[in-house]
Amino acid sequence: MNDSATSRDGRPGARRRVVFLVYDGVTLLDVAGPAEVFKEANLFGARYDIVYASPSGSDVTTNLGIRMAVDGAIADQRPDLLIVPGADVYPSMQVPRALADAAVAPAAEASRVASICTGAFILAAAGLLDGKRATTHWKAADVLAARCPSCEVQPDAIYVRDGTTYTSAGITAGIDLALALVEEDHGPAVARDVARKMVVYMQRSGGQSQFSAPLEGPPPRSPIVRQVAELVTTDPQGDHSLASLGRRLNVSTRHLTRLFHDELASTPARYVESIRFDLARALLDQGHTATQAAVRAGFPSYESLRRVFARRLGISPSAYQRRFSTARREGRETERERAAG
Repeated sequence: MNDSATSRDGRPGARRRVVFLVYDGVTLLDVAGPAEVFKEANLFGARYDIVYASPSGSDVTTNLGIRMAVDGAIADQRPDLLIVPGADVYPSMQVPRALADAAVAPAAEASRVASICTGAFILAAAGLLDGKRATTHWKAADVLAARCPSCEVQPDAIYVRDGTTYTSAGITAGIDLALALVEEDHGPAVARDVARKMVVYMQRSGGQSQFSAPLEGPPPRSPIVRQVAELVTTDPQGDHSLASLGRRLNVSTRHLTRLFHDELASTPARYVESIRFDLARALLDQGHTATQAAVRAGFPSYESLRRVFARRLGISPSAYQRRFSTARREGRETERERAAG
């Protein structure tokens, strides 16, 4: 990386044309977040021209019902960077052929192509993720993998770069990706200045799993596996070893192990740990200390909880809590500070 601006022609200080492909129903924050990064970068010496284009050249209506003016049709653009934001509907429905086709020509023209959140579904429908590594919002990762079987979907990544193709996770991950692109173009100093100005992390540690909702997902199909979930959730501090579960459910440990392997591709011990981990996250979200969360969730010690957090999220329980403490708790602290001041 270097600090001088370059574009496809390699001229130092040359302008870069950042083109957003927008369409009816596009998620407004998928557009506004990255666009703000490039706009702020211009205040620190970058030279990004930010353009909004739709498949037809007509203005579009975003997911919030806000009318968005565009600069023209996407076919008339010559982007250095093409950005395809997402929409809430595309994990549950197929991308319209016309929208997927609209991305093909500008992607071939661009030096780099990026998607924000479920914009990856548009790239996939256009054939632009075939044989590539990619990511999207954690809730939609399995659907993307099914839609694009030749993709290597990485569900825990904040963003993924594969050659000149970039994909990112949820809305704020689009800001992370835009900062990374600015850093590629202008070096870490400019990206750091932009991050400070926007009051965001320049680079977050941990993957998407730190943002996923606890205890989410379909209930187990097997009645015995469901009973295990109920036992641990009801009494997380109890003895839920394999032998104890077998006795309480009146099944052999071998049969219980086979059920978990066949249905969840896991072990009873790992499943119990997962439930306790999710309970500990919920307790941290509610303002309990890490030690309190460890005890109440059934971990033998804070250290055992810390090891699970490190393995699953790449961060400590305390770091997780600092990032995700509730707005109510932060509000109470602010009120105390005002009263003390």
